[in-house]
Parts: sequence; C-alpha cells; structure tokens
Amino acid sequence: MPVTFRKLHPLFAAEVSPIDLRKVNDRATLLQLRDGMDEYGVLVFRNQPFTDAEQLDFAQRWDGELHAKLGSGSVAKNRLGNPALGDTSNLNPAGKIRDREDRHRLYSLANRLWHTDASFREPAGRYSMLSTRIVPPVRADTQFADMRVAYDTLDAETKALIENLKAHHSIAYSRQTLGFEFSEKELDELRGAIHPLVLTNPRTRRRALYIASHISRIIDWPLPEGRLLKNDLMAHATQPQFVYSHEWQDGDLVVWDNLATMHRATPFEDTKYVRELVRVTTLDIDYTPTDGSGVLPNSVTV
Repeated sequence: MPVTFRKLHPLFAAEVSPIDLRKVNDRATLLQLRDGMDEYGVLVFRNQPFTDAEQLDFAQRWDGELHAKLGSGSVAKNRLGNPALGDTSNLNPAGKIRDREDRHRLYSLANRLWHTDASFREPAGRYSMLSTRIVPPVRADTQFADMRVAYDTLDAETKALIENLKAHHSIAYSRQTLGFEFSEKELDELRGAIHPLVLTNPRTRRRALYIASHISRIIDWPLPEGRLLKNDLMAHATQPQFVYSHEWQDGDLVVWDNLATMHRATPFEDTKYVRELVRVTTLDIDYTPTDGSGVLPNSVTV
C-alpha cells in the first residue's frame, strides 16, 4: 500500500498517512516506513489501538530484534511482565498513581533530561516505539531534537575536534546528577557503555551527534573538560529551532531513531493525572557483539 508523510516540523518529524500497523506484514510497506524514518527521524502514527502483544509483534516485523535490557536493573521492577516492554507510566504495580516520594517515580524523573534510549547499553537501542494507553487531560508532551541537523550546524573546528572521540554513557550518572542515590548492587548492574560521539547512517550518509544526558565522560579526556564539551554539545543540539514537541492523542504511536535524535518528557501533574504509555525498543538485526569496546551495530559506522 502507498505510504505518504506530512511534515510536522521544518527540519524533521512527520505524520504518516492512515494505516493499521497491526495488519502491515508486507516487506514493501515496511521498507517505505524505514525510508521515511531515514528521512524524518520521527514518525507519528495515529489511531493505533495496540495491545502489548500487538506492539511487540509490530516491532519485531519492523526491525526483527527487540531490546530486553532497557535500563533500570533492580531499581524499578517491570510491572508489565516482559523485559522488552518499557513502562513509561506513573503507575505502581497495583495500578495506582505513584506517591510523590515513590522511589520509582524519583528515578523516572530523569526522563525529563535529554537522552537516547539504551545508549548506556551495548548494543545500544535503535528504534523506539511509544504507544498510548491513557493520555492525561493536560499537556504531557514528548520533545525530540534532530541530531543530524545539530551535527550539520556545528562549525568546522568542532567537527574536527569530535570526529574520533568516544564517550561513556551511564544511566546511573544521569540520575545521580539529579541527586538519585543507588546501592552498590545497583551501580554494579548499571556500568554503562562506550560509543562514538559521531555516527553516519550508511543508507543516507547523513552524520549525527550521538550524545545524551547519560554521558559521564569523554574517553581519554580530563573529566571536567569532557563534561564541559558534552554540555556545550547538548546546549547546541537542543536549541528551539531543532526541537519538535509532540502533543499526545489517544491511539498515537510515535517511532523514532535513537541514532538520529534525542528526546525528553515534559513535566505535568504526575501525582494527580494518570499517564500510561508503553515503549518497545529495537536493536539493529545485524548487530554482532564486540570485544567490549562499545562499538555500535555494524549498520552504523563512524
């Protein structure tokens, strides 16, 4: 079936023409969607009433391999019963809104920091698919930043500086910056991973910054100097003209490429209103584990 895209932002992000993803099985349509992802980085699908099982099934048809190590280790138990399903709700295991001091809630507050999903893992996450279950009656947007345009608009000196640099990504570090405290066992589970600062999409040849609040240090640089560089790159990449804000509607599915974008949640009264979304994140199907150097899947080169 033909697929069309309506741009939602001057630089990236697009809404896909009406389609029932639960019934998309043909390779031609899936390739059209992947082509759209290469061009726009973020795709919005309306009226997708997924069950958890249907969302998992579509994600596997889209990219074949699912990420089952999304982040929290023993910090927060997965109430959805499947490690490939990411619970981005504000609900506790009993289905009630979490209290203000709930440890899982405090841990999840770091989702308001700019990040890419599972960059602290090896292999890292590729495509994330976030599906609505309950949308609150107030704005609770997710914002996206185009890291390809962020790279393109760097000056030549900065591009040369970061060309061969690598960074350590740690979900523990990003949460510690907000004052969240971990046990020794939890820190041992969340050691992080090393990835390049610049990536190239082999299909489009577009380059992108690969940065996130998870970056704890630049490899082989003095710690303070590396963190200053990271802060400068983050500030550059999240300028308002590079950002698309998605206002959620019932039935939305938003898919994005973690190797071309960053994202963050925006605050709302999360101790008053229920917000329930479910995320599935994929891996590149051709990924081959490395010797521990943190090299990204082989469909992404530096």
